Amino acid sequence: MFSVRSAWLLGAYLLSAVVWAQDTQVTAHGVVDDTTRRVMAVVVESRDYFDEDPERYFRQVQEILDPVIDFRGFARSVMGPYASSERYRSLDEPGRALLRDQLDRFTEVMRLGLVRTYSKGLLAYGDSRVEVAPAADEEPSGGRATVRQLVYDNQPEPYELIYQMGRGKEGDWQLRNIIIEGVNLGEIYRNQFEASARKNDGNLDAVIASWTAVEVKA
Repeated sequence: MFSVRSAWLLGAYLLSAVVWAQDTQVTAHGVVDDTTRRVMAVVVESRDYFDEDPERYFRQVQEILDPVIDFRGFARSVMGPYASSERYRSLDEPGRALLRDQLDRFTEVMRLGLVRTYSKGLLAYGDSRVEVAPAADEEPSGGRATVRQLVYDNQPEPYELIYQMGRGKEGDWQLRNIIIEGVNLGEIYRNQFEASARKNDGNLDAVIASWTAVEVKA
């Protein structure tokens, strides 16, 4: 499990790496930079009402994240070989239907659990200074980009977050993965999923049910 600091860093990543970006000409760096200001404004505003109405804050955060975070792609990556194209093709139709349902359920577990847990942790850091490192002279012309962000808190050195962004079906930039001070979040969760799958003899329903208990309530 992550430390409190890592939990907040993940929250910063989730919250600051997203914007309602339908303009395909917006760069990945622009998405991160614009959304940082947008979300931090929500965090500051929530101080006036969070104790009385925390669900209002979570709803606002969720509304920002849902359109552009690739939760399904992230969940599928975490499931690794258990949700690969090769495995899907090897199954009969009932098996494929079951796998689609499992992926849907796991996506929802990741979506609700991560947003609720880490957006709450972000409340204590509304006054932190967050900067996006300057982009290279040219934005990558392909479907992937990397964005570096620095978070200045009360430590001598800033925390570093590396965002791995990709183009969605509509051409807008979507969040795909994050590296927090050298720790690859996608790999951490993929290893956790695979370990749980082995423990449960490949029973993905049991893995998903267990993940719900751990992640949502963390």
